[in-house]
Formats: sequence, C-alpha cells, structure tokens
Amino acid sequence: MTTTLRSNVIARAVISQFQKLPAKRKPVIRSNGLHEWVPLSGIVAEQDGKWICVALATGMKCLPASKLDETNGNGIHDWHAEVLAMRAFNRFVIDECEALLKANHMSILQTCDSHDGKPFRVRDDVKLHMYCSEAPCGDASMELIMAAQDDASPWSVPPRPPTEPDLVMTSLPGRAYFSQLGVVRRKPARGDAPPTLSKSCSDKITLKQCTSLLASLTSLFVEPSNAYIDTLVLPESQYSATGCQRAFFDRMRDLVDKTWPGGYQCRPFRIETTDQVFEFSRETVKKKCASITPSNIAAAWSASGMEETILGGVMQGRKPFDEKGASKVSRRQMWVAARDVSHNLHGSSGIKQLLESKTYQDVKNGELLADRRLVKQHVRTTALAGWISNQGDSSFSIDSSALKKINDREATGRY
Repeated sequence: MTTTLRSNVIARAVISQFQKLPAKRKPVIRSNGLHEWVPLSGIVAEQDGKWICVALATGMKCLPASKLDETNGNGIHDWHAEVLAMRAFNRFVIDECEALLKANHMSILQTCDSHDGKPFRVRDDVKLHMYCSEAPCGDASMELIMAAQDDASPWSVPPRPPTEPDLVMTSLPGRAYFSQLGVVRRKPARGDAPPTLSKSCSDKITLKQCTSLLASLTSLFVEPSNAYIDTLVLPESQYSATGCQRAFFDRMRDLVDKTWPGGYQCRPFRIETTDQVFEFSRETVKKKCASITPSNIAAAWSASGMEETILGGVMQGRKPFDEKGASKVSRRQMWVAARDVSHNLHGSSGIKQLLESKTYQDVKNGELLADRRLVKQHVRTTALAGWISNQGDSSFSIDSSALKKINDREATGRY
C-alpha cells in the first residue's frame, strides 16, 4: 500500500499533539535501564482543509473479568490505546454538546432537528479519521505476530478442558492459536495473567463500521450518520494487507450497504499507511535499546480540555475504583456528564428521563437506545459471531453528591 500525503497529515496531527503532553504522561527509561514503549491512537477531524486531533490516548492494558464487579462505574475496563482514544473522543463529543448549548461555539457538531429527535449531528463537511501506531490487537495483527515468531507454524487449538466455562473459551486469546483466523478474540495477556473478556481492538474497530464512533450515551444526543471512521491510518510496518482485509472487510461482506433504523448503516472505512514515526512505538524504541518493556501507564487527552494519566483503570495516584479516581471517560463520569447536558436541553424530555434512570443498566436498556442495540446484536450474531459481552459493572447509580451538583446547577443557572 502506498503512503499518501493525507495519511501522513493524519498521523502527524496525532503525534504532534501527543508531543505536547507533559513528560509525566509519557514512557520513561527505568532505573534498571529498560526503555518503555506504548501504543498511541487518536481521532482526527478534517474540516475546511484543516486536520485537527480532537482525542488521543496511549495504553495497552485491561481489567481481568474477575475485577469488573468491583469497579462500580469508576474503573475503565479496557485502556488499550485504540479503545481509550475512542472513549476520549466520546468525552470530547459530550463536552462539545455542552459547549454548544451555552454559547455560539465553533464545533465539529451542529444543532439539528432530526427525525428521531437527536439534538446534534456531526457537520456534513467533517470527516473523522483514526491513527494507530501499532497494528490493532486481534485478527488484523495475526500475520505480523506469526512473522515475528521463531517458528511461524500455526498453533493448533487445544481441546477445551471439561472444567473450562464456555463463556471464556468462546473467543480465543489475542495472541494464541493463530491457525484460527477471522475469529473474535479476547485481549492478549501473559499466560499467567487472569483472563479478560475484553474483545480485541480489531473486533471493536470492526464493529464501529456499523455503530459509528459514538458510544451509547453519546448516541442519545448525536445522530450517527456522519460519525463514522473515514480512514484508518497505520504505519507501513504495522500493516498486513491480508490481516486487515480479513479482519475489517471480509468478515463484514454480508453487511455492506446494510442500513438500520436510527441512521445506522455499514460504512467500511479505508485503510492507508504512513511513514511518520512515533518515538515511543515498540519498533522505534527497540532500535534504540534491546531491553524494552511496555509502559504501565496510559494517557488520555481531548481537545475539550480533558487530560489524564491512567493506571490500573483509574487516575494515577488514586485508590483502585474509588469514585474520586474515576476518569472522565469512565462509565460513571460519562453518565454524569451526559445527564448534565440533558438538563440544559429544551424539548428533549425523553433523553433527560432516561438519564435519570436508577442504574446504568437501566440507561443502557432504555428504549432510546433500542436502535443501537439492534445494530450491535445483528453484527455480533453474523460478522462477529462469538462475541460475548462483559458482565458486571452495570448496576451502579449516580450517587447523591453527583445528583446534587447537577440539581444545584439547574437551580442557580450557574454552569
């Protein structure tokens, strides 16, 4: 694949924005001489000949399934760079909705009166692009993983132990048994690590071709038709034509041109490569030092002012799963932010009522999200068969202090 000027501009927009972050959010050289590396991903908005990074993230870890019930909405489940960047983008969109309600704000969004009552949409002259410094884990990276092995012979899938739950074995580990291709995979991890049910980045990005970049809460406010990834940009060394074709397109062949209620459709993105170098990529760091190690921290940033360091799924320096350590892209804080927006809307009582539901699960099960649930169910039972949703961390409520904050703002008019 030929690298284009456009793909380099997209990559440079993300990399240059990352370079502006303080050193505390970047990989370091450890006291034992190990050089850290980390994946980087970001979302770029193209508008009027300008290419602006609106959200980015680094990271490469996720929570084990056994920890989900402990998070209470405060912990991020998956902070691989690609997933965290998409969460940061959704926080950016929620913040943009709030800003547009307060003032005549220049934005990639515009207000609208759509048929389904959503108050915002992405402007028609905006295109959204995604950059990843590493091949997304899972099916798109299998050829690259095979090529890196001393023995690239495919590994066979072992018989399922009789005591192994079907739930865990339905999708394969991210870096194992690469004789099995085109399948849903769980996030990769060390062999001795607790199992996770978080799906691979390849699978999650593939799904976005039908659901758009908008997450559940964001989709309450924003019409999805123009919120799809237009271009996925990968470094030349991280691009496998065979792997990407299979992971992102072949699995979706039966859904091409498919449409669903609510403005959803199957919108395949294009893939382009870049020769731009990210200084903390695995390949770049390995050229400098033979002794390298993954960074333990992740960073999340958005153009709306969010900037955080994540460790163990919460903000660095905070107790695990304490509410004070909840990231702005956590389930809890996204719900609080969405509810705040809903209290400033006029004529959208259904959104406000849904966001006042007792639990997060009640919100996700609401009728206003039925169209999105239908899309996900269709894709997961056809193109991404074997997808098992994470269970847990949905029964929490917004506590009284968060509700008081919103109610006080509404009563006083101070926003």
